[in-house]
Amino acid sequence: MRKTATHLCFLVLVVGGGLLIGVLNRPDDWFLSLSKPGFTPPNWIFAPVWTALYVMIAIAGARIFIDHRGSAAMRLWWAALLLNFAWSPLFFGLHEPALAMIVIFGLIVAILLFIAFSWRSDRMSAILFLPYLAWTSFASVLNAAIVALN
Repeated sequence: MRKTATHLCFLVLVVGGGLLIGVLNRPDDWFLSLSKPGFTPPNWIFAPVWTALYVMIAIAGARIFIDHRGSAAMRLWWAALLLNFAWSPLFFGLHEPALAMIVIFGLIVAILLFIAFSWRSDRMSAILFLPYLAWTSFASVLNAAIVALN
């Protein structure tokens, strides 16, 4: 029962937090006016992709929290979540794509380190972060292209 409650708490924190940040930092006229690269995905793709990623992030976090609460992997999980949650307000809210790019590069480092630190102790959590790494890497290239084009 305790593991189920932990997983539910992490799901509410991560998915709920991501949803709230997304609602409060929607693309606006400023974003629509930016020049974007040809590989920019359609807007409708972001919500389902991030929802799926947030579920995987939450599961990985709960697993590490249950078995390795004080570990470096857990601290890296929190760092990645904070960096992730900081990106949208910087990019969409404050209209600071260059600063957001710095944050997303830090996020990639945190994700990579989380994968490395959790690989031996909880391989499933590390594997759950691989799609997160792939999407965030793509998002960083998109962010960098937007900075370069504007």
